[in-house]
Amino acid sequence: MPKEKKHQDNTILDIAEALKLSPATISRALNNGTYVKAETKKRVLDMAEKLGYRRNLMASSLRSNKTHTIGLMVPRISMFFHAEVITTIQNQLHKLGYNLIICQSNDSLQLEKELANIMFSSRVDALIVACTLQTEDFSHFDVFVNNNIPLVFYDRVPTKPYKATIVKGDDFRGGYLATQHLLELGCKKIVHISGPLTSNLYIDRSTGYKKALAQYNVPINEDLIFYQELTHENARKAMEKIFEDDIKPDAVFTSNDTSAIAVLEFAREHNIAVPENLKIVGYSNDSRTEIIRPSITTVEQFPTLVGNKIVAELMKKLAEKTNEVETTVQTEVTTIPVQLIRRMST
Repeated sequence: MPKEKKHQDNTILDIAEALKLSPATISRALNNGTYVKAETKKRVLDMAEKLGYRRNLMASSLRSNKTHTIGLMVPRISMFFHAEVITTIQNQLHKLGYNLIICQSNDSLQLEKELANIMFSSRVDALIVACTLQTEDFSHFDVFVNNNIPLVFYDRVPTKPYKATIVKGDDFRGGYLATQHLLELGCKKIVHISGPLTSNLYIDRSTGYKKALAQYNVPINEDLIFYQELTHENARKAMEKIFEDDIKPDAVFTSNDTSAIAVLEFAREHNIAVPENLKIVGYSNDSRTEIIRPSITTVEQFPTLVGNKIVAELMKKLAEKTNEVETTVQTEVTTIPVQLIRRMST
């Protein structure tokens, strides 16, 4: 007696034989074809499950030159802003019939380079990237550009022209609004805890900070500005240095909310009243800033809007590729607006 066929060996022909339907009908049903009745689709899917049928995505992609898979690279999945963007992108792509491969660079440039090669080798139809803080040379993404594979950078993006689609927040305006708010409240000694100037985010946010000071005729004091990795520990170190130097600031604007929370903790431990003696503004509208007491004023980046825009731009590029439309050589930039969210820390 012949051995019973293993589930993973079952094919479209086995489903067709079991249901007495043509292989073409089975194929259309499995691919959600529009010319197959809903009842037939259900019968096919039920039988496919019963037989343990698994679609051979590799073979399908080789035939069509499409994998219906999008790659996504982020610095860290745990970061509030990126977590929200990822959720939006995945939900939208799923509705459109695409799978999403997500990986994180851990803010390592070397790992980012390795992941770019892995994504290309995995034959993704397109790639979405938020870069590391160290990424200044983007040549490891050239393989996508040279092979006409759509490439979208968001949030952390190239600061020089690059043949890619860019979706970014209005970080200059965010830095300006945060600082303007503090100046309008009468603050003069505003500490700015920024990220490293290798990243467009912190170049723009610190430029907005300086622009607001200049417009309000407040001298820029470089001793009040810290360019560093935006961790909880580094923010506390910055505050310790400020108070060791007996500068006594009246406000702190941080370029992320993790640092703002660290500043608030420092103020509590040193009996500095917030907002009476020290006002605090963060950036990103992390959910923690609303539930902590006092709640922290911050800048909303609208991650859902960012995610939706990324998908919209990606679908446009994929359609251009399908229709063999010549894509532009210039960088295409979409800037998402930001909004100051005033809370009890100011």
